[in-house]
Amino acid sequence: MTLIKSISGIRGTIGGQPGKNLTPLDTIKFASAYAQLLKSQFDTGQPAVVLGRDARLSGNMIAHAAKSALTGMGINVIDLGLSTTPSVEMAVKGLKADGGIILTASHNPAQWNALKLLNENGEFISEETGKRLIELVENEDFHFAGIQELGKETKHPGGYIDEHIQAILQLDLVNTEAIRRRGFKVTVDAVNSTGGIAIPKLLEALHVQYECLYCEPNGIFPHNPEPLEKNLHDIMQAVTAYGADLGIVTDPDVDRLALIDEKGHMFGEEYTLVAVADYVLKHTPGPTVSNLSSSRALRDISRQYKQNYYASAVGEVNVVKKMKETGSVIGGEGNGGVIYPALHYGRDALVGIALVLSHLAEENIKLSELKQRFPAYYMAKEKILLKPEDNPNLILQKFKEKYQNYPVNTEDGVKIDFNDSWIHLRQSNTEPIIRIYTEAQSPRKASELAAKTIEELKKMR
Repeated sequence: MTLIKSISGIRGTIGGQPGKNLTPLDTIKFASAYAQLLKSQFDTGQPAVVLGRDARLSGNMIAHAAKSALTGMGINVIDLGLSTTPSVEMAVKGLKADGGIILTASHNPAQWNALKLLNENGEFISEETGKRLIELVENEDFHFAGIQELGKETKHPGGYIDEHIQAILQLDLVNTEAIRRRGFKVTVDAVNSTGGIAIPKLLEALHVQYECLYCEPNGIFPHNPEPLEKNLHDIMQAVTAYGADLGIVTDPDVDRLALIDEKGHMFGEEYTLVAVADYVLKHTPGPTVSNLSSSRALRDISRQYKQNYYASAVGEVNVVKKMKETGSVIGGEGNGGVIYPALHYGRDALVGIALVLSHLAEENIKLSELKQRFPAYYMAKEKILLKPEDNPNLILQKFKEKYQNYPVNTEDGVKIDFNDSWIHLRQSNTEPIIRIYTEAQSPRKASELAAKTIEELKKMR
């Protein structure tokens, strides 16, 4: 059982001892510390916080604990109930709240849950704010309100999903008429979470015929909820059985999007962002951003459109920061996370769906044909376990020195770029490991590069 404290919130497995697992007590402490930060930031009146959750079985229990803590601290709570991460992010600004909390462990299995914390812009809190929050939790440095200053709870029915979808439909690049004319048929796997509420609503608004595989938001995940090929055999078969044009897969909180082509083959989560960027850049040229561990394909597509590509440190908050710095028109992460700033600065599977369908409709092509347009890259992801006596910083320094004659990026670990491949090494913040990411032009070369890297790191201890 595990409890992970990070700058973006708290994540852990349900049950067990406080401080070692995610319990109601841990939830109360983190929600209270977050409230204390808001009160220090907004020193007039009572701050308002939007609260939404995915469909996990523990969600209702964690929500009650969080709401009690927030109102006890004098915070007004706007309870969205079942929602999606991007819908909650949009609700913060749409409802003029001062912050937001999303109760979801994203792609983690059912025994996990988490509190993800947002600022007044509906974006993840900064590293500086996150460090301050952890200090408040560790010192229990928060002060609850008296009887006259208790916060109030109000409910906002529908999870702000309808408002979110309406904003998507109003985007210039969402070609609703072309999608309607194309007459798409799609199959949906929403892993029995809130995508099962939001995706059908979006598809109906776009006049898309659909079949739902796992769309009952009961929190009973039918398979590992991470949208990777090894977990998606059911929908890969269902796409061809239904005669669908494509399959749509989201994780439990609907911020990651994976696609299945009409042949029942995985499109590749690394290529979701690439497909969206190809469409966006065609209509609105501008810079692009992804993190250092994402596919080089986005860089190549950007260059095809004669646009600049930038890499950020891993993590959504870092991608968003780089996008704002560079004025990027599209960005995200290679795990299927699309960030389209014309809507909002957050990973959003729903806007990704609308933009991909618009792309396919305007080009009148199949998803498999679209994939053939893109450069072919393959990734391998490995790790090396650190011994207690190992110095990870020294190991990474030695690795950097060995490859000093190649382009090196040290913004987040060490990344070495070769002509047709790359290696990215990162020390984990939660485990005694160094993560190893490689990419090459064939699966065999990517795996061989990862294996070679592991052997080199062992010798550098």
